[in-house]
Amino acid sequence: MTRVIHTGDTHIGYQQYHSPARRQDFLAAFEQVVEDACSDDVDAVIHAGDLYHDRRPELPDLLGTLAALRKLDDAGIPFLAIVGNHESTRGGQWLDLFERLGLATRLGSSPHVVGDVAFYGLDHVPRSRRDELDYQFDAHDQTHAVLVGHGLFTPFVHGDWETETVLSESNVAFDAMLLGDNHVPDVAEVGDTWVTYCGSTERASASERDPRGYNLVEFSETIDIRRRTLETRPFEFISVELAGDEGIERVRQRVREFDLTEAVAIIELTGEGETVTSAAVETFATEQGALVARVTDRRELDLDAPVATDVSFADPDDAVRERVREMGLSTAALDVEETIRASKVADSNVREEVKTRLAERIDDDLSAFTTAESPQAGDGDGKADADDGDEVADPDETTEVSDADEADNEKVAAVADAVANGGTDGEAIREDDSDVNSDAETETDAESNENSSLGDFA
Repeated sequence: MTRVIHTGDTHIGYQQYHSPARRQDFLAAFEQVVEDACSDDVDAVIHAGDLYHDRRPELPDLLGTLAALRKLDDAGIPFLAIVGNHESTRGGQWLDLFERLGLATRLGSSPHVVGDVAFYGLDHVPRSRRDELDYQFDAHDQTHAVLVGHGLFTPFVHGDWETETVLSESNVAFDAMLLGDNHVPDVAEVGDTWVTYCGSTERASASERDPRGYNLVEFSETIDIRRRTLETRPFEFISVELAGDEGIERVRQRVREFDLTEAVAIIELTGEGETVTSAAVETFATEQGALVARVTDRRELDLDAPVATDVSFADPDDAVRERVREMGLSTAALDVEETIRASKVADSNVREEVKTRLAERIDDDLSAFTTAESPQAGDGDGKADADDGDEVADPDETTEVSDADEADNEKVAAVADAVANGGTDGEAIREDDSDVNSDAETETDAESNENSSLGDFA
């Protein structure tokens, strides 16, 4: 029998609600998965993509990941993974670095055998390039074959990647597909193949109300998929319906009914009632012990009422995401918007970075300039689309390496030094954790993965 943990969508480095404590929560959830793997003595940990929330993770997040992977390595438990859309880069992937350090294996078209199971990998591939895939894999002689993939696969909600196409066109008969990207855990049977999402390990959005966790998968004569939950920071979802004469005091009364100690409070206002500002509610919730409080006021706006000057947004990233989803922008436009708004490129180098990316698009994929259909909202993945941006550059123009690329090189060097010196202790990492800025959620990194583990479309 072969037993593995199937996890994914850990989104390490996500400073949700602009809270450094929330950023640390995402790393802590991954550390829990590693601890469980060691205590249960599983045969492998399988990660189905989006290890990081951003393609340029900060050094504390890299070192925290290394510390966790070293625990697995010390326990003799292999870490097998693929690249998701959030962390994908045009060049080498962070996963490749971990593989060179002997701490991970990047799954691809060749089988990696654990016990009597052959594991294969399929990195996230944008919709515009999936028709070029031929799903050809190297042969194996094991009892079971498993494909680890990242994307929104059918028959699950919001699926845009046909599972039946993958299975029918593949030259390998897969017994199971272990998937990432959809943050809602689920399982289905497509033909003779079990298809399952492990879900996210932390709540990446307020829509993810159910407990977070991972899958424990056992391969014997049959395949058994069980759900394991993780201890994560509590989210308290508070609904307040206000009658016509009720206002802030009623909201406070309702909030007091919950233990908000170090919790994230998500407060929804409905009904009629008096004018209540989000800022006043959020302030009261934090005074009651909440780490973070966010308010959604679903009441109809009284146009005759005085306009409030104290404005508070539930989450600016959510507002951007909702607006951009409706725009149906091209891949190139999404990439430009992400560079301008969400990447860590120095302001002085943004224009040159945009020119470089557009030139690469012109050389590699003109279809990226085709306007896309507006995607369906609500996949629960915390992704943001993007807006249009700068002009197209001359593809022959030579550009210099950006400050962000140099920063990445410095991170790699620092990581290598830390590994060489054994300096990846988690407590030391947390000391540097407080000053890291958050990044807006992004979907555009998916379009930049030109080194996917199935290389037939390159």
